[in-house]
Amino acid sequence: MSEQSSVPVDPTDGAAQEGTSTDTTSVYLPVLSGVNVADPQLNDDDVASIAALPQGSALLIAHGGPNAGSRFLLDTERVTVGRHPDADIFLDDVTVSRKHAEFVRTPTGYELADTGSLNGTYVNHDRVDRVLLKRGVEVQIGKFRLSYYPSPAPAAGRL
Repeated sequence: MSEQSSVPVDPTDGAAQEGTSTDTTSVYLPVLSGVNVADPQLNDDDVASIAALPQGSALLIAHGGPNAGSRFLLDTERVTVGRHPDADIFLDDVTVSRKHAEFVRTPTGYELADTGSLNGTYVNHDRVDRVLLKRGVEVQIGKFRLSYYPSPAPAAGRL
């Protein structure tokens, strides 16, 4: 098993104002190779997979729907999702359009774009046309619920 460390998190997040007192109690969240493992949906294998992601890639982990437990690697400039057998991520259910959505790599991570699907694409229960994804958000495509985790490795040219 990999070694874990703890990172202190200030619960006030710097929100104190002049003349007010703040609680200086720290909350410790376990960290494994730069990955916050406080997410209860992640098991040890998921955490290890995220920590091992190559720079510039991301991982989708299915937490709900017919493919629960499946993992999908995002490691190219464009990844298509749909019910069409030629889709990069094939989701076989009538709630998914043949060409439902696509993940597009940007300099700051992956962007999710709905490609005219009938039932829509959702991020954290909000219907979206196009959105830059953030770590841990839930993407819903038809019946499928996937969590998004980018590589913890720094991007090229960044510290």
